[in-house]
Amino acid sequence: MWKKKKRKEQFAFNAEKVFLAAGQPLESVFNYFRTTQLGLTENEVEKRQSLFGKNEVVHEKRKRPLIMFAKAFINPFVGVLTALVAISFVMDVLMAVPGNQDWTSIIIVTTMIVLSAILRFTQEWKASRSSEALQKMVTNTCYVKRTGIPEGEIRIEELVPGDIVMLAAGDMIPADIRIIEAKDLFVSQSTLTGESDAVEKTPKGMGKKYHKGSVVELDNICYMGSNVVSGSAKGIVFETGNNTYLGTIAKSIAGHRAATAFDKGITKVSLLLIRFMLIMVPIVFLVNGITKGDWMEAFIFAISVAVGLTPEMLPMIVTANLSKGALNMSRKKTIVKDLNAIQNFGAMNILCTDKTGTLTQDHIVLERHVNADGTEDKENRILRHAYFNSYFQTGLKNLMDRAVLSHVKELNLESLSNVYRKVDEIPFDFTRRRMSVVVEDNNGKRQIITKGAVEEMLGICAYAELGGEVRPLTGDIRMRAQKFVGEMNNQGMRVLALAHKSFLSKENNFAVEDEQEMVLIGYLAFLDPPKESAAQAIRQLHGHGVEVKVLSGDNDAVVKTISRQVGIDTSTAVTGPELEKMNEEEKMKAVAVGNIFSKLTPMQKVEIIQLLQKQKNTVGFLGDGINDAAALRESDIGISVDSAVDIAKESADIILLEKDLMVLENGVLEGRKTFGNIIKYVKMTASSNFGNMFSVLVASAFLPFLPMMPIHILIQNLLYDISQTTIPFDRMDPEYLRKPRIWDSSDLSRFMIWIGPISSIFDIVTYIVMWWFFSCRTPEMASLFQSGWFVVGLLSQTLIVHMIRTRKVPFFQSTASWPVLIMTFSIMAIGIYVPFSPFGASIGLTPLPWSYFPWLVGILLAYCMLTQGLKMLYIRAFKRWL
Repeated sequence: MWKKKKRKEQFAFNAEKVFLAAGQPLESVFNYFRTTQLGLTENEVEKRQSLFGKNEVVHEKRKRPLIMFAKAFINPFVGVLTALVAISFVMDVLMAVPGNQDWTSIIIVTTMIVLSAILRFTQEWKASRSSEALQKMVTNTCYVKRTGIPEGEIRIEELVPGDIVMLAAGDMIPADIRIIEAKDLFVSQSTLTGESDAVEKTPKGMGKKYHKGSVVELDNICYMGSNVVSGSAKGIVFETGNNTYLGTIAKSIAGHRAATAFDKGITKVSLLLIRFMLIMVPIVFLVNGITKGDWMEAFIFAISVAVGLTPEMLPMIVTANLSKGALNMSRKKTIVKDLNAIQNFGAMNILCTDKTGTLTQDHIVLERHVNADGTEDKENRILRHAYFNSYFQTGLKNLMDRAVLSHVKELNLESLSNVYRKVDEIPFDFTRRRMSVVVEDNNGKRQIITKGAVEEMLGICAYAELGGEVRPLTGDIRMRAQKFVGEMNNQGMRVLALAHKSFLSKENNFAVEDEQEMVLIGYLAFLDPPKESAAQAIRQLHGHGVEVKVLSGDNDAVVKTISRQVGIDTSTAVTGPELEKMNEEEKMKAVAVGNIFSKLTPMQKVEIIQLLQKQKNTVGFLGDGINDAAALRESDIGISVDSAVDIAKESADIILLEKDLMVLENGVLEGRKTFGNIIKYVKMTASSNFGNMFSVLVASAFLPFLPMMPIHILIQNLLYDISQTTIPFDRMDPEYLRKPRIWDSSDLSRFMIWIGPISSIFDIVTYIVMWWFFSCRTPEMASLFQSGWFVVGLLSQTLIVHMIRTRKVPFFQSTASWPVLIMTFSIMAIGIYVPFSPFGASIGLTPLPWSYFPWLVGILLAYCMLTQGLKMLYIRAFKRWL
């Protein structure tokens, strides 16, 4: 009870502290949080960092080496082997006649257990360390104000309670924060509440006695993990790390991750093989007991068969493949946040991407600034208004704002800001698609300057300035405006409109309602040229079975122009407003055939991804903006870039260190290669085990002695397992990498039934050869028989690696990597040597006569030829191999 109570307290969230923070009036809030309006001093920050620690939430506790090593022994196969060790200890040691105790089986099986666990631990340890190192390459920052230090960005982990934080659209809330200043601040708390609608936050105090309702509903508190949708704010950090609302949730669920389709597929394979073993082992025991009459020997043999049928390397092979894939991808500028995402990367057959920076150079320049009548802005009046709008805003400065600021800097006009001061602003949001600032000059003239998408701007303008005169915005002027914008769009330029309204009577608290009756004064035309590599990357992605669809909030003409320039078919383009009018059936058809989607809202991007997923596609989404966060979460594999906004990086499964489709293509191929190597092992093991069952059954039924001693089966299995450890280092055929690969366990049973019995045919041929040509018909000749089958069994099992790893003719059309070749042929050489060695003699094997080896070569060649023949039939019948 005490432990339960302690655990409950450990994960309990301090709601009382939050209500107290929310209740503080603004005039006393700095004293309450022991900070100042200028922020904390450097000494105070150091003290608080030592007291409160880093601002980190425990996603999964860092595993200690000893615990990881212990957990490496916990899997179904090790459980089976451990039970066999216990049985062998009872049968061969405790119940044996004194002086005849046999430790051999115990030593062999224990070696297999320890070897499997060491390999698994090594791979998992390397994977976790690599994952940590890769994650450190992706950093989230926040804008902080501290005494004696220039305002600027710091890593989120360095925040301490009492820090003054500035927030803008696109920022993740870096800690639990009490808002003290806000301007149209809307925050998405969907990660905490599941509600998709953004909620407004304000700085007003709730009153000291306010202790009711849910803490997430408090209007002046923002919680770590939520994100700013629009507006700007200033706040004081009052909780960090595991003491935050998100931190207490994370602590209670750390380490508990939902199983993916890939995890479930691997588990299905494991259970299938264990089920086969549980059925076949009792049958082997009964057949041997009845035919041989020695029930004790039959029992030990059945136990050994169980070991031979146990694929104890499966967990290690899967972990090794995934961790090696993640490391290879990191070398190709791709960081994997979740190892299991690699499989989805390889399975992806549709990539949805935004336009800016992916298809284009992500280097927007202000190409033209034009008056409303279409004449060039030679006096820089339009540029001046654009500069004030971009310079004075405190929200998310996008690429176009930076282009305006950069252009003004080139013209040495930055001093313009000295004669104006900012009065207020109406921040950008993705519904209005515009933002405004209110400025006042030294003479007291106040005006609102608004910049935004042309369609939305025309909707709030009642007048236009043409040739120095303000005229009503007639239909004819609107048509001229749209024609100009169309011409710019067709040249690949994105156009924003600029409007203003002067002589305002209002002094402060400006809001969206004030963006009315405005005067259209001009346009800004921005150019973001297509990347030279984009067309080639799209061709290569198409060549690898990945269809590229552009999902953009931008103007349809611009999106079409850029898409056409990089080789994407633009004949089936759909806009957001068109999509909105369609019914479900029409939408399904539109997303299936359409490649270009423009003027989309963030939720329409999500809807398109959901519709594609309903059509059994594996959908990736590449985005970097706040408006992409929902789509990143919804997609099968969210892909973002290191320069993305915080919420986009947090929502993604994979981070690209370079915003380039060529980097993405490398990652897709690595994902497919990793998946292919895992499938190789699964199919090799399943078919090999299936064939061995029949071989053992036939031998048990017709031979007067055991076809192989228990110790022989154990050694054979150990050598075979060692030969499999290099599979993660194998290459895949180029043809395999051309198509998306999804987990399909339905093919596994069919594969086992087709390929498994081939080894049984040649095992039976070996029985006949040893029986008739080497006269191994009596128990006295059992040792020679067992030696002959030991070598054939091990070599055929090892050769199957090369037969199954490719749909081509092995060694001639497709050769394994050097590590696989060296390991498999080394194990084959060891297998041939064992019967001739002192070790072989100690376990009851006999040197084979030279006349045996022509038979061995003939059996192995026939085995390879029949396997290749059946492989070709299988591919023709089912159109697949791995």
